Amino acid sequence: MVTPIRVAVIGGGRSGEHDVSLASAAAVANALDPGRYDVVRLTIERDGRWREGAGPVVNLAAAVKVLAGCDVAVPMVHGLRGEDGSLAALLEFAGVPYAGSGVQAGALAMDKWATKVIAEAEGIATAPGVVLTAATAEQYRWTGPVVVKPVAAGSSQGVTLVSEPAGLGPAVRSALSFDDRILVEDVITGREIDVAVLGRADGTRVVSPALEIAVDGFFDYTAKYDGSARFLVPAPLTTDERAALEHAALLMYEALGCGGVARIDFFLTPAGPVLNEVNTAPGFTEHSQVPRMFAAAGTAYPMLLDLLVGDALAGRS
Repeated sequence: MVTPIRVAVIGGGRSGEHDVSLASAAAVANALDPGRYDVVRLTIERDGRWREGAGPVVNLAAAVKVLAGCDVAVPMVHGLRGEDGSLAALLEFAGVPYAGSGVQAGALAMDKWATKVIAEAEGIATAPGVVLTAATAEQYRWTGPVVVKPVAAGSSQGVTLVSEPAGLGPAVRSALSFDDRILVEDVITGREIDVAVLGRADGTRVVSPALEIAVDGFFDYTAKYDGSARFLVPAPLTTDERAALEHAALLMYEALGCGGVARIDFFLTPAGPVLNEVNTAPGFTEHSQVPRMFAAAGTAYPMLLDLLVGDALAGRS
């Protein structure tokens, strides 16, 4: 009889994406084949304490002991103190193989300014923008429509499209409530296209079909989760458009040092792709963008999870 693989699926976290992370973790845990996997459900509560299943909350030391008894971990903690490399660092110290990106890639991709710098160095266009803090924000002068966002936050939290000068102050204050550094970027007019890259343990890369986000208005936090957005996958693209997007996505995946699955988000303009951001721990319910993209290529959700777990056990991708 084959011994099941003991998999720790970790959700929750201390960021504003706690509930989204819980949904991703629950979907993953439910989809893992019970005939192959012994799933250990771990939740990081909002106060930082941990919980196994429906059991009592425990401290970090007790949680690490549980993790050390697992063969592999699947972190589904989005945002700060999770996706930013924090959780990867904990798993590294605990000696537990894990699916997804490592410490460096998580930290770089979570920092939207660092991502922009790397993209520009790779020849990938990004929206013109500046970094502001509470101390420098008053010096910024309105020149036209902008998007204001925290440097390090996910799920479009604290992101505001500012179409007139009067909206700038409230947008800046909102973004600063999520991070002490914010980005103010020129508005890019283009189609919103996502591409996912899966790094395999043997060094190969699998690029998903592209997905287009169709939404009336701005794709903000509400639009992401209220069901109003429509996802078109595969996105209707020309051969040249598809090649340009895939090339840019692979460049960013490699430049950041990503592992497992990463979602690279672009605006597709007449001049070509403009990078928006890179997500190393994207939403991962069966109906989230990344699983939809791979399903369109014939890789069903449980199969995608099998690949992530298997590659994590085989070695860092």
